Parts: sequence; C-alpha cells; structure tokens
Amino acid sequence: MTGFPQDTDIILVAILPNPKDLNIARLLGWYRIPLKSSPKVISVDYVAFYQTGAFGEEDRWKIKIIAPVRGHELTTRRELFKDEPHHPRSTEEYYKIQLGPLQSLDRPIIADRWRRITFFYTTGELFRNAVSLRDLIVSGEERLLLWKSLRERAENYGNGNTFIVDYKDWDLDLISIISEWDKIKESENGYDDY
Repeated sequence: MTGFPQDTDIILVAILPNPKDLNIARLLGWYRIPLKSSPKVISVDYVAFYQTGAFGEEDRWKIKIIAPVRGHELTTRRELFKDEPHHPRSTEEYYKIQLGPLQSLDRPIIADRWRRITFFYTTGELFRNAVSLRDLIVSGEERLLLWKSLRERAENYGNGNTFIVDYKDWDLDLISIISEWDKIKESENGYDDY
C-alpha cells in the first residue's frame, strides 16, 4: 500500500457493523451513514472501515480495508434498500457514500482492546504508519490543521444537503411567473408546460 493514501489525505474511520455492509461496499460500491448520526464533514478522501465483533474472533476490532471516496448523496433508506420498503427506518435520511475499489491493508490496524467507535478523522500519514487505533489519533498542531481543512471542505463542498444559492445570477421574471401561476398549478405534474 505504498503511497496510498497520500500524507495530506483526510480519512474517515467509520464503523462497519457487519459482513453484510462489507458485501454492499465490495459489490455495490457504496457505504451508508445515517444523517442523524453522521460526522460533521463527509467530504473526505478515503473511508477506512473499523470491523466490529460481528466479524468473528479473527477479524473483529480492526481496520483491514480502506476505499477512496468518489462522491456522496443524501437519500432515504427506502431508496438504498428497495427490498425493505416497510423497514421501521425506511423514511430516514442517509448519506450514500460512493466508493472506489476496496483495498486490503498489508497489515491490519488493530484495537489493542475493544473500542466503541462510530466515526473519527485521521490523516494519510498517520494511517500509513499506524499499527493500532491509538496511532490514528491526530493531536497537537496537526489536529488544528486537520480541523481547518475539514472546515474548508465543509464550506466548499458541503455534506450533500447544503445548497448555497446565489439568486442574483438567475434571470427571473417574477411578474411572468406570478401571472402564470394558475397554469402551473393546473398542469398535470406541475411543470409540463415550462
């Protein structure tokens, strides 16, 4: 895994609750994060997957896989799992993180003991040199740089549900829109004639 990821890349270490989620990432190329528990910024370069106890004695409590992030979108669980339309959380919003090819680490990054992890950020440099989860913790001046970079990404890219609209560039004739409003309301799906 030499040169991958780069020193300045931002990595989101994320929980991989069970093998089903690993299969989704591997076969379908995406990972889901519930909006209500998502990290503040998801515009990252990579996702590293922390495997829980559901992976069995040999593979639990470690990071064995990383994947580049290709993009993200906000959707519902119902859209992600069309075969589960009546799931209790089917209407809840999720980030769908599009992934590049999953990469297995040459040497897994282990938790020296059981850890409850959901999400945290680290850098490519720390990730490449890490032996245990403790080695991924960003501290000191590097922590300030990481948060500054995350703040810039949030401002520039948002998390998928933030839209910055500059209306002054729109060429709108509000008088025409208001005068045509009845036609818009009466059209079959609201916008057929426009």
